Amino acid sequence: MKALRLAAAQTFEWIESAEPSPPAAGEALVAIRAIGICGTDVSGYLGKMPFIQFPRILGHELGVEVLAIGEGVDHLQIGDHCSVEPYLNCGHCHSCKQGRTNCCETLEVLGVHRDGGMCERLILPAHKLHRSSKLTFEQLALVETLAIGCHAVDRGAVTTHDDVLIIGAGPIGLSVLEFARLATDRVAVWENNEERRNFVEANYPDVVLLNHTPPDCLAQVVFDATGNANSMSQTLNYAKFTGRIVFVGITKEPVTFDDPLLHRRELTLLASRNALSSDFPRIIQLIDSGRINTRPWISHRAAFGQLPEAFAEWVKPGSGVIKAICHLD
Repeated sequence: MKALRLAAAQTFEWIESAEPSPPAAGEALVAIRAIGICGTDVSGYLGKMPFIQFPRILGHELGVEVLAIGEGVDHLQIGDHCSVEPYLNCGHCHSCKQGRTNCCETLEVLGVHRDGGMCERLILPAHKLHRSSKLTFEQLALVETLAIGCHAVDRGAVTTHDDVLIIGAGPIGLSVLEFARLATDRVAVWENNEERRNFVEANYPDVVLLNHTPPDCLAQVVFDATGNANSMSQTLNYAKFTGRIVFVGITKEPVTFDDPLLHRRELTLLASRNALSSDFPRIIQLIDSGRINTRPWISHRAAFGQLPEAFAEWVKPGSGVIKAICHLD
């Protein structure tokens, strides 16, 4: 079985991997049909992702087809098309017992902590597969990206009365934008990159678009999706008194902030990690009903055999990538 492995920073290698064993009880064998390229994949490729150790098979945004199922799996059938929930949790730690499986104490994410979906076939826990009879494999591969924004907006507890500022309009910022717009009609986006601003302007005309430093006390809820320590350290300035700040991006660098400002405004600072199982069927239904339109998102495509060369181009400044998808026949 062909697989693409990241051997070192900016170094992909093709390998022949052993075929998966038949699925055991509670498992499913799937064929990978579409892979979304995530900011985590890009950071890993560039050697900047703190949780990825080389060598690693990347890929956690997956649209798959079920090839075989193990004993006791009754919610899937062979041939089902599914989105993959790539967060493999233990089920019995403190976080899991609270239902917070996204931050399991021993969590492993496909393509990050263990080998992921840049291969032809994969064995997965069956309960991590979320089926759809209507969505394309491309749309199913986008569900996990959208789940990041879904969970972040839930963490921020956005209501119809809140005004929202989203800093950064990459794929993660856009996923936050989709769900912020479902919660309130008072949303602003700050993005310095002209191509990304143009994308937001063309596809989200109801959103206030900023290309300059926001004014002080702009929003009740501020989401930082940049993964940039300097940007994250400034978010307190833009939150209103009693406001909430959600860090969606992640950085290796220390993040510092003005503690007197935090106290004076009595701000709440939150982290958002991954997503919950319940987010996946919700997102599938929102795409299916047309409330979320994924069509504008996909800007670049490549076949699996072309992925190393395409990836090297996609990570270049000025590539214009909003979301890239890899297809497997």
